[in-house]
Order: sequence, then C-alpha cells, then structure tokens
Amino acid sequence: MSALPILQCAVAAAGAWWVATEIIGHASPFFAPIAAVVSLGLSLGARLRRSVELVAGVTIGIGVGDLLIAAIGTGTWQIALVVGLAMSAAVLLNSGPIFSMQAASSAVLVATLLPPGDSAGVDRMVDALTGGLVGIAVVAVIPTHPIGRARKQAANILGTATEVLRMVADGLVSNDDKPIEEALQKARATQGSIDSLRAQLAGGREISRISPLYWNTRGRLDRLSAAADPLDNALRNMRVLARRSLTLVRDDEILNPRLVDQVEKLAHAVETLRQMALADPGQQPDQAEAARVLRSVASGLKPELVENAGLSATVVFAQVRSLTVDLLRVAGLERISAIATLPPTVENPAYPPEL
Repeated sequence: MSALPILQCAVAAAGAWWVATEIIGHASPFFAPIAAVVSLGLSLGARLRRSVELVAGVTIGIGVGDLLIAAIGTGTWQIALVVGLAMSAAVLLNSGPIFSMQAASSAVLVATLLPPGDSAGVDRMVDALTGGLVGIAVVAVIPTHPIGRARKQAANILGTATEVLRMVADGLVSNDDKPIEEALQKARATQGSIDSLRAQLAGGREISRISPLYWNTRGRLDRLSAAADPLDNALRNMRVLARRSLTLVRDDEILNPRLVDQVEKLAHAVETLRQMALADPGQQPDQAEAARVLRSVASGLKPELVENAGLSATVVFAQVRSLTVDLLRVAGLERISAIATLPPTVENPAYPPEL
C-alpha cells in the first residue's frame, strides 16, 4: 500500500533537487527535496494543502524572523520571541500543523544561522516553493488511483458491519451476550477506518483534479464521497443496536424471532453492499441491485414485529429501521426515498411509504 507513495516521494525529492540546482541555480538547495517529501508524505490526503501550508509557513517564519532579528539581534530570548510570534501568526491565520511548524523552524533558522537580510532566507522560500510544486507535478504524472484505495476501505468497513450484524443476530438467537459484546467492540473500532476513508476520498479528489489521467473518475468519486456520511451514520446506529441488544439479552427480554430474521437479512444485504463497493463499472452487484436487496429488508420491518414488546426490543426495531435507511443511502437513494421504503409506524407518516 505504501510502495507508490514512497516512489512518488523519491522521484519528487530527486526532481526538486535537480530543478533547484540546474534550473534555478542554487548551490545547496537542501530544503527543496525536504519540502517535496514533506508535502507528499505517505498519506494520500490533503497533499495540496500540505504543500501550501509548507510554503506559507516558511514565508511567515523567515519574514517574521528577518524583521525582528534585524531590530533586536540574536540570542536566547530572541529565539523564544521570534518562534512565539511566528507560530502565533500561523495560528491566527487558521493554519494546520505543518504551517505552524514550518513557521517556527524557519524563524529559528533566521535567528541562529542566517544573518538579517541575507539572501539565503529568500532562497529557502524559493526552495520550499520548488519542492511543493515538484511534488504536485509528480502526483499528476505518477498518480495513485483516486478511487481504488477508498473502494477497498469502504468494502472493509462494510465487511466489518456484516460481521457485527451476524454476531448480534447469533447472540439474540442463542440469548448469549458474548457474541454481542464482541460485535460491539468491533463496531466501536471502526471510527478510525471511517476517518481513513474520508482522508482517502480527499486525496482522490485532489488526484482527479491534478492528473489528466483520472479526470474521468470524478463522477464515481462523487458517488463514493456521497456514501461516506451515510456509512458513518450506519456504523453509529450499529453501535446503538449492539448496545441495546446486549441489554435485551441480559434482561432476558422476549423478542419476536421474526425481528432477529430481519437482522440476519440486513447482514446479507450489507454483504451485497460490500461487493458493490468492490465491483467495477458495469459489474454486478451495482447500486440498483444493492438497493433492491435492502428494499426487501425494509418491506419486512413492520410495527407488528414489536407488538406488546419491551423497551429494548422496540429500540432494536427502531435501530434496524434507521440502519436500513442509512444503508439505502449508501446504495445511492436520497434520504426521503430511503425512508419511504419502510412500512409506516403511524397513521400519517411525514413521508408516505412506497406503494
């Protein structure tokens, strides 16, 4: 997974050094390859932002340091003052961590090594800009696939969701809290994967804008990006479902077996969604097929499943319905259309059900 980002960093470092020495004419532009590597890194998300923050941080740090050191000289307290003011300026500009750190390190450089007004400070800014631009160029010429990693990450998340639902169903059938406890732990551990998916989607959007090779992937990337929030909501609802199922089993509350069947059917539907995430354009299952399977689950979620039921069973029923709506949105439905697939639980629902 890291092979291509490592290759990009290596090529960008060498390219930045060559541009800075052979084209710009700097004698020892050490910061150009450093800037290229920092702006790219192994993380595929927000590379453009990292490049901008790096160049801006260097500019702020050298600017603040040059002005102050020329007036107050160098020394221990001068370093503290220059670093504090440079980082404060970066924070006030609502910057990210790279901006602040580069502002601080550049200010230290001016305060300790570069005489006030020395052209080396300007050269460092040019090298930073060179490294950032070369890094962006390398991403355009040697791009990662803007969707591939995000699709695999989404599929992994949906695979975990399938396991969670199956373990919850197993625990409800056997009236055993152990599988449900394990399911809850798995569901709680998915937030990092959701955050990683968002970062990969951000990186994919950058690549689809920078690289002409992948301009045609923007539509697919938009569809996958639209599924990120519903997928996050689905995992959150799944955690609530697992917690309430745990309470239901421990309280030995009576549960309609048909509701457990719906949980098992929902696990099967999530597996269809996982396969959809991995399918290439034109392959099955597609969004329409995934939505068809989920609609079948939704049609069985009728209020009669919790007639005369206790509180926990009612909450489980409500969570399964909410979870189904979230998953239908992952399959491409709008929220109102997803809600309309559910049988009504009141006489006059806000969104009339599908006929």
